[in-house]
Amino acid sequence: MTASKLHSALTAVFLGAASAASAALVMAAPAQAQATVSPRVGAALTEARSLANAKNYKGALAKIAEAEAVPGRTADDNRIIAQMKQAIGVMSGDAALGGTAGLKAKFANDYNARKYKDVIAGGEALRKAGALDGASSQVVAQAYYLSGDFAGCQRYIRANFGMNAGDATLELLMRCAYETGDDATQRQALETLVSRGGKAEHWKGLLRLAERSRGLTNNITTKDEYTLLAQLALQLGFAAEAKSVLEKGQAAKVLTDDRTTRLLKLATDQANASAAGQAKALAAAQAAPQGDDLVKVGENMIGQGKAKEAIGVIQAGLKKPLKDADNGQMRLGQAYLAAGQKADAQKAFGAVKGTTKNAEVAKLWALVARR
Repeated sequence: MTASKLHSALTAVFLGAASAASAALVMAAPAQAQATVSPRVGAALTEARSLANAKNYKGALAKIAEAEAVPGRTADDNRIIAQMKQAIGVMSGDAALGGTAGLKAKFANDYNARKYKDVIAGGEALRKAGALDGASSQVVAQAYYLSGDFAGCQRYIRANFGMNAGDATLELLMRCAYETGDDATQRQALETLVSRGGKAEHWKGLLRLAERSRGLTNNITTKDEYTLLAQLALQLGFAAEAKSVLEKGQAAKVLTDDRTTRLLKLATDQANASAAGQAKALAAAQAAPQGDDLVKVGENMIGQGKAKEAIGVIQAGLKKPLKDADNGQMRLGQAYLAAGQKADAQKAFGAVKGTTKNAEVAKLWALVARR
């Protein structure tokens, strides 16, 4: 949801529920009063209505007080007096006159008038009055964003919602994090959104954040995503995986242009060359003192559709010293996942340390394994 759409939706919710409904009550109550309340009460309420419509709320409430002082009031008298008293308090937008209802009305009116600093202050006043609900908190977060206080927006959402927030709030958090250059918060919000539904735009956001990292993910739907994954795979030396991604894009009728044909030919040629030398590469890797080459061979085997064989090769590599042990752990998770062993995949991805360059991509793979 865009900021402008959210602004419109929130305005409708708050102003529609508070101001419009209350104004209707003020207009309707005196008409009812003429037929159902005693004469002295009805006269006071009629004057209260006129004063309220003239925005003289103190005067209107004074007339309500006169009605409340009439002796021998009926049940209808009391009911309509209470309705009008609350409606006038809301219309006033003044907490001193309308109590919590007036406070909420001022909060809504300030938002509609784009007085975002007053909205933020109003949110704190609602909190102190015990009247700050989830919808009002969302409005405060939006006010931070619309006022340009993106860091404040992040702090407020984290303090009041955390990562259990609704999708709209997490998307707002993500936008604020983007404005402050906070990739970690963007990624955390996107990961939560992806874990809930895996919308294409959320996956695309994660792909962009991971573009400079090592590793890939397969839940993709658009032309740009297929092409990005294929290019990343080629750059990282995984021609067989690039070939597989491009073929899936063609099968889904997403990739149909000449550029894809040229890219697929490049990936196919590189994959064939790699497959032709695989036996030699495997023998050399087995003889090497370190396990990184075995991990590399296993990666290539995953892309060739030989996931079960790749598991054993990568495990053999992990038993040797490694320059990048976390990379080997992540590739083992990918092999398990490709072989359909999701529980083992999640365990392998979870072993990747959070401070390494592979960690963010391992989290993406772990999300895939949980789905």
